[in-house]
Amino acid sequence: MPTLHSAITVCSLTLLLFAPRSHAVTRDEVIAGAEVMYRARVTEAQSQYQLDNDQVFLARVQRIAAGLIAQAKLDHPVANEFAWELHVIDDPDESASCMAGGKLLIGKPYVNKLELTDAELAMLLSHEIQHAALEHNFKEFQEALKLEPVRQKSSFLELEEAIDHDETLISELSEFNKAQESEADLEGMRMAWRAGWPALKLVGYFKKLVRTDSMTSFDHRDHPASARRWQAARQLADELNRIKAPGD
Repeated sequence: MPTLHSAITVCSLTLLLFAPRSHAVTRDEVIAGAEVMYRARVTEAQSQYQLDNDQVFLARVQRIAAGLIAQAKLDHPVANEFAWELHVIDDPDESASCMAGGKLLIGKPYVNKLELTDAELAMLLSHEIQHAALEHNFKEFQEALKLEPVRQKSSFLELEEAIDHDETLISELSEFNKAQESEADLEGMRMAWRAGWPALKLVGYFKKLVRTDSMTSFDHRDHPASARRWQAARQLADELNRIKAPGD
């Protein structure tokens, strides 16, 4: 259960994020907003007895993530400023996510469904870690305000709500978000490779995405087509495989 201190902190953040804004969105606001959302999601999962139940699986995810986060801190100075946190949940609707500030959620049913090897799980984690390290959430907010400047004076939470639920804005952000997903794929593979994972084994994650996607050749609203993601990953893996790996 959340402590009184954490509850007060979340409450204070929420009041701050409800306040009208007269300035461009800041990194601190985005990280604070992510903290509120993450804490709510973790609390909900805990109340439903879906949080961190399998200690063996949790330890496996933490072990793999630790090496990748260490590499992220080497690659991206901003990653050293984050309070990284990881939880596993049993919700079948959860795949994996990493919110601003390094807040990771991994769905155990999703990993089990894909039957991910350690290398494939490393690829999934590295992709998500890249979203935080590359500050994709912050850049999405910036893009939203560029597309719809009228929202400049909205509270942060109003803007956040629009990004998540306003169909017009979501459609306008679609290509931008797909580009971020492609970037997380390729930079995630490069980072995992630098952390010591064989590139050709990392590709297996994308192959399994294709196997479980009923529309492999079609883009989703915020993700490129899984077939295109697999093709791009195979091409990058071939390039990396011709390079001497770090530590060799």
